[in-house]
Amino acid sequence: MTITRAEESARLVAHDPRDGSVIAEYALEDDARVAERVQTARAAATWWAAQGFDGRKRVILAWKGAIARGAAELAAIISRETGKPEGDALLEVMLTLGHLDWAAKNAHRVLTPRRIKAGIINYNQKATLRYEPHGVVGVIGPWNYPLYTPMGSISYALSAGNAIVFKPSELAPGTARWIEERWSEVCNHPVLQVTTGDRTTGAALVRAGVDKVAFTGSTASAKRVMAACAETLTPLVAECGGKDALIVAADADLDAAADFIVFGGFGNAGQTCVGVERVYAVRSVRDALVEKVVDRARRLSFDGEAPAYGPLTLASQSEIIADHIADAVARGGRAVLGGPESVTGRHVAPVVLVDVPEESDAVRAETFGPTVVINAVADLDEAVARANATDFGLGAAVFTRNAKTGEAVAARLRAGVVTINSVLGFAAIPALPFGGVKGSGFGRIHGADGLREFSVPKSVARQTRDAAMKLLTMDRSDRDMHLVAKLIPMLHGKGK
Repeated sequence: MTITRAEESARLVAHDPRDGSVIAEYALEDDARVAERVQTARAAATWWAAQGFDGRKRVILAWKGAIARGAAELAAIISRETGKPEGDALLEVMLTLGHLDWAAKNAHRVLTPRRIKAGIINYNQKATLRYEPHGVVGVIGPWNYPLYTPMGSISYALSAGNAIVFKPSELAPGTARWIEERWSEVCNHPVLQVTTGDRTTGAALVRAGVDKVAFTGSTASAKRVMAACAETLTPLVAECGGKDALIVAADADLDAAADFIVFGGFGNAGQTCVGVERVYAVRSVRDALVEKVVDRARRLSFDGEAPAYGPLTLASQSEIIADHIADAVARGGRAVLGGPESVTGRHVAPVVLVDVPEESDAVRAETFGPTVVINAVADLDEAVARANATDFGLGAAVFTRNAKTGEAVAARLRAGVVTINSVLGFAAIPALPFGGVKGSGFGRIHGADGLREFSVPKSVARQTRDAAMKLLTMDRSDRDMHLVAKLIPMLHGKGK
């Protein structure tokens, strides 16, 4: 059969970034198909909400079991679509399952209706707070962690009673299709659907009448999604980019700091929004730290049979990485490991830069590659000021042997999540909410806040008897108003 040009353009082709080979083809779904999915999800959402917390938990845990039993197969798909080593992909699966388990088992505790104290003046009222699902949530996922990141929204939104239409990155549609197939094995209702396509498909999803959007991607893309959501006042939770800083105090364990800098800076080829892109080390230990980081980074393999990290998933990212390195060097920074020559297409060798001016792109803009800048600072005050000086505020870290110092620095950092003496430690703690501030986004996934993020609070007040003072009437008595005048200073006049 001959495929016409129009038919060919309507297909989405996924490639293996390691060798460019074709993995599979998927439909490039148009506005009408996306709208149809949302309409189908609307009916499924009604059924899903009616299952209650226990019913939803049974289905979600069965889904979790199906994913767990196929973990190796799923990891292989993630690895092939992203280029990351299968070991990294398997770790992504494990972390995802931990969140799915927590969300399913804790939704009832967090979201069950509860009594609220009405206060002494409202003795004749009984107040209740309940949480209801939004209905249909549109989830737009990224390519760097195609399972863990979108499932941070999907797990909690499902547990809260919502139906999902999930638009994965066009670079990783197979991962999404695989989990959709596992869902269909445990539930015969289309509560979870996947729509494949490019950014036009994502735009169609935002405008298809979903009740909330969960987006992960660049800050620039988030602004476009937010503008589209504004047309219909559709609420949005946005997890955007980062330029995460790691601070090293004079008393820090430098070996531990170096290990985590290498892991956070070069793991997944640096394609981690909460990885390590900037390091501010107190001057007295900076050079020793740089030596340890370079020694560890130099030993990393990035190609061959068993690489520590794979190629760039998005080929065009190599241009940004190369530009940032060149800009840093042109402004007076020094490459103590690697340099412009480290970027060879999708394969980028580790790069360590020092003494990079703060106005450089390598310091201020998200690089999203295996590079790290290590600059010296006079003290922790300067380190905090520099860490906070970008438009981003996703994650940050501080290394110190003094617990009080660590907590004090963490409190001053403008970031949604801070780790002390580690990086990415929060990722495996399902009860901790995750999200950014400033240009890194808003709203939270994970934890109790993540469950509430995908719920609508509903307040109910029930009058149980007549009030002693009839104030909610157009015919208030002089006696009741005289009592009000006396009560105001009695209740609130002390200022305590």
